[in-house]
Amino acid sequence: MPEYLPLDIPDDPKLTQNITWFARALRKAGLPIGPGRVIDAIRAVEAAGFTSKQDFFWTLHACFVSRPEHRTVFSQVFRLYWRDPRYLEHMMAMMLPAVRGVQEERAGQAGEKRAAEALLDGANRDMPQDQTASEEGTEIEIDASLTISTEEKLRTLDFEQMSTEEIAQAKRMLSRMKLPVQPIKSRRTKANPLGHRPDWRATMRNSMRQGGELQMLAKKSPRIRWPNLVVICDISGSMSQYSRMVLHFLHAVANTKGAGWAKVYGFTFGTRLTNISRHLATRDVDTALAAAGAEAQDWEGGTRIGECLHDFNRDWSRRVMGQGAVVLLISDGLDRGDPEALAKEMQRLQLSAKRLIWLNPLLRWEGFAAKAQGIKAMLPHVDSFRAGHSIATLEELAEAISRPDDLGEKARLMASMDG
Repeated sequence: MPEYLPLDIPDDPKLTQNITWFARALRKAGLPIGPGRVIDAIRAVEAAGFTSKQDFFWTLHACFVSRPEHRTVFSQVFRLYWRDPRYLEHMMAMMLPAVRGVQEERAGQAGEKRAAEALLDGANRDMPQDQTASEEGTEIEIDASLTISTEEKLRTLDFEQMSTEEIAQAKRMLSRMKLPVQPIKSRRTKANPLGHRPDWRATMRNSMRQGGELQMLAKKSPRIRWPNLVVICDISGSMSQYSRMVLHFLHAVANTKGAGWAKVYGFTFGTRLTNISRHLATRDVDTALAAAGAEAQDWEGGTRIGECLHDFNRDWSRRVMGQGAVVLLISDGLDRGDPEALAKEMQRLQLSAKRLIWLNPLLRWEGFAAKAQGIKAMLPHVDSFRAGHSIATLEELAEAISRPDDLGEKARLMASMDG
């Protein structure tokens, strides 16, 4: 357990009320907590007592934490709500980066900002009582309501133009999005009384059980299977903000039950290729992306698309691309390497995939044209070329990913290149 500031216990702590508000903050931060767990926590604290700092932490931990990925968020909310004497000022400084002097400059920990947002969500919230504070003070109200008009504005807003608060709201919208896909008919079959194909083997077996008399014609239908989703994301300096938002969306897709995908694989590249698939399996998004960022050491660096695609085709293609995988390539295509080598690797990637969809944030510009050498080398070898700079473009991707005839902007740009 991390070390915290000393815990001063007031004479009239209103413990039941504070545990209730603490549980509500945890629920807003994503932990599945209902009234039953709140009652259990209050009874557990009454039984264990309130004299030891560690005992109090682990008592609430035992009542509210049921999965390993919830531990980080619980610890951050606990620290802000119970342990920091000036937790409100600390959270305000975290939510408003322009305010200085309240907290020390340091790198945010996984789940910390999410814990602050959960505690600051809502205007009429009871705060822990500070017995030394003056009764007359300034009342701070924060309205974090997300209206429909705000959501409509965020849908079309460029990720790079978003403020810190808008990015947090956009991430919540992305976490609710899905990426459905149509199943693939397999050559293998299964027994189906309503099928359209006769099953002669099953028919003969049934007739042998009846002394050679044919009583019923058995039928069968093709089995269905779900494809894999492979995402290869550019994390170079020009793609940093877009990559973070797309990876947030990818995490939601990877952890959504019933989305249809057999498996979801994630790779990042800048100057080298990194496999982050195992981190996406972590259900807590802050912990998952923090671990992925720690493993990918080339964030906001240079770009070597051709070499990184060569590494993917050589080391990972046969492992993750079997049985009709759909590949999402997120990159601006600005590569200074050999265009012929890049075209060769793109062609190999397309031949290995069922569909190769390229998301390029540069398409947000109306006058965009395929003039860069890297874009010219990559464009002929993709099945669909689409924008990827806003929530609306990701929603359009969700609608188009199951349409095999969708080309996006490829046809128009290829015509301009030929002209």
